Amino acid sequence: MKFVRFLAQGQEGIGVLTEDGRSVVPQEGFGLERRFASLTELIQEIGPDGLETIRRAAQEGKNAVPVSDVKLLSPIDRPIHDVICVGVNYRDHLTETKEKFDTSFQEPVKPVYFSKRVCHTVSPGEPIRSRMEIDPCLDYEVELGVVIGKTGTDIPRDRAEEYIFGYTIVNDVSARTLQKQHVQWYRGKSMDTFTPMGPVLVTKDEIPFPVTLDLCCRVNGETRQSSNTRYFITDIPSLIADLSRGMTLEAGDIIATGTPAGVGTAMDPPCYLKPGDVVECEIEKIGVLKNPIE
Repeated sequence: MKFVRFLAQGQEGIGVLTEDGRSVVPQEGFGLERRFASLTELIQEIGPDGLETIRRAAQEGKNAVPVSDVKLLSPIDRPIHDVICVGVNYRDHLTETKEKFDTSFQEPVKPVYFSKRVCHTVSPGEPIRSRMEIDPCLDYEVELGVVIGKTGTDIPRDRAEEYIFGYTIVNDVSARTLQKQHVQWYRGKSMDTFTPMGPVLVTKDEIPFPVTLDLCCRVNGETRQSSNTRYFITDIPSLIADLSRGMTLEAGDIIATGTPAGVGTAMDPPCYLKPGDVVECEIEKIGVLKNPIE
């Protein structure tokens, strides 16, 4: 299923797309007595039976509204914690990093993690604020976002999929000068509007495991990044197992799994985003996340 958050006639709601993707079934058509304030609350409280009821509702299309009559919003507006990000997790990005920045850089022995502060995610079509007076070196990073569906600690690698609710697209927008000035990446990743997300949250049953999805990023129609998640250095089961060792992952947590080669800062000369540009992040089976730069 493809869960969505949407705006219709000035009212925000959550729903699920019909199988043809042309309509949204709002939660009033789910056939559940329970009403959820957000998709995060649904993720935390819905069980297998509830999901099956919603799946049938999506098939029946009860109370469905045409997608053209609503505005799709980022599926999770306010994450329960900072987004957990993985650095240098594609082999081609590792090669790019070595060639462009540090020839001595080696494949990490352990995954590289950092957090990304998010007050509000940015919805499809909404602008990314460039703030050139703070940092003129604005960059894009298409990433697969993994949304945790069940709280757990010390999760075995071979049971990692049980703890996943689904997947979405995350654009890990980055201010490269701030990244370098502060050494640690947190500051350069955490400015307002730096976490576009969407357009949908796809449940794990729609994407075969282990995940092998094509992904790409385009700027003004030009393809800048193009790869597949099969080229992860650390795959999703290993990330979940490693992160959860002694650290609880909660239902609703979001893991951004890293970006492939092709970032603007690695081009010669560097090719950064500027006001008026349009960034499209696309991942197979999920969709396209499109945002203008202002």
